[in-house]
Amino acid sequence: MPQHNVTARGWRVQPTYTPRMKTSAMLDQPCHVWHGIVLFALLLWGNAALADQPSIPDTLQQRIAACTTCHGVHGEGSPGSGFFPRLAGKPAGYLALQLQNFQRGLRKYAPMEYTVRQLSPAYMHEIALYFAAQQVPYERKPVPELAPSVLQRGEQLVTTGDPALKLPPCEACHGKTLTGTEPSVPGLVGLPYDYISSQLGSWRTGTRASAAPDCMSKIANRLQPTDITAVAAWLASRDVPADTHAQPAGSIHPPLHCGVLEGQGTGP
Repeated sequence: MPQHNVTARGWRVQPTYTPRMKTSAMLDQPCHVWHGIVLFALLLWGNAALADQPSIPDTLQQRIAACTTCHGVHGEGSPGSGFFPRLAGKPAGYLALQLQNFQRGLRKYAPMEYTVRQLSPAYMHEIALYFAAQQVPYERKPVPELAPSVLQRGEQLVTTGDPALKLPPCEACHGKTLTGTEPSVPGLVGLPYDYISSQLGSWRTGTRASAAPDCMSKIANRLQPTDITAVAAWLASRDVPADTHAQPAGSIHPPLHCGVLEGQGTGP
């Protein structure tokens, strides 16, 4: 309201006007209304956008798309590269362990490390069971032309080993048929030359490792570079047996103490 100010001499002066202050509620009310309108419009737009999006089926096949892109629809291996191995038919325990090793940093390959980074143990086991159950034909990959003596050396190392180098035969752990053994030893027959040689090299350089004591690291570091070529070539040139299933658990007696086999095995 206007106020009349009176001086000491009784003069009346021009009334002053004290503006009425707006309360915070009065100031905020228009903002609340505006925000509500904007929020409502965004919700309507978002619902309409979601309705237009194609639905993605929540199936295991959809969730393992990152795997099948490189390893084939059924885990048969990449037809265009010898470096993406076959997953189909390998022991589930082995496959799950390899996913865990990528997650733990024991195996080094950036795309795989990124893919498994957020996976739970149960999810990795589910993926392993899926690929272990796949039975698809093997596809032979090219093998470099090598002298017969090189292939003979490869056969020796795979079937009888080399006592002078303290090298047990590959068959001692991977089975007489080289199709692997349950629950966690993979098959070697049918794998590409490039993959076998690169993995043996990875064991030597430490970019692939497993639970201590790491028996494969010991074996790979006892091999000569020429021996790696010989083993990879001989294995990649072998015919795949009619029965490609891994041999049952307990069918091998590891010649080395091996952490991946839960401490089984003896020897240096």
